Amino acid sequence: VQLQASGGGLVQAGGSLRLSCAASGGTFSDSGVGWFRQAPGKEREFVAAIRWATGATYYADSVKGRSSLSRDRAKNTVYLQMDSLKPADTAVYYCAVIVRPITSTMRSQSRYEYWGQGTLVTVSS
Repeated sequence: VQLQASGGGLVQAGGSLRLSCAASGGTFSDSGVGWFRQAPGKEREFVAAIRWATGATYYADSVKGRSSLSRDRAKNTVYLQMDSLKPADTAVYYCAVIVRPITSTMRSQSRYEYWGQGTLVTVSS
C-alpha cells in the first residue's frame, strides 16, 4: 500500500486546512488510518485516527474539538479537517495505516505499518 498525504500549506492562526490521505496499491478495508505530526525538534505524536470499517474516530486532546476525520470509500481517501489552527499545530503531518486495528492500538504509532511521505503545515501567528 502506498499512501499520499497532501493538503498542507501556510495558514494564519485561526484558519483551516483539510489534509488528504489517499491509498494506492491496496485499500483501507480492515484497517485504520492515522494521522501523526512531528514539529521541529520534537518527537512524532498522534493526532487522530479512524477505523475504516466502522468510521470510529479517535483524537488527541490537543486537536479534539478543532479537527474531524472523514472517509471517502469511492476515492479510498481519508480527510483530516483542521480548524482554528494555532502556531503550535505547525508540523509535518503524516498519514499511516494500521492493519486489523483494535481500539487500544489506534494511538500507537509503532503499530502502524504503512506511512506516507508527510505534508507540511505551517501556522503563522
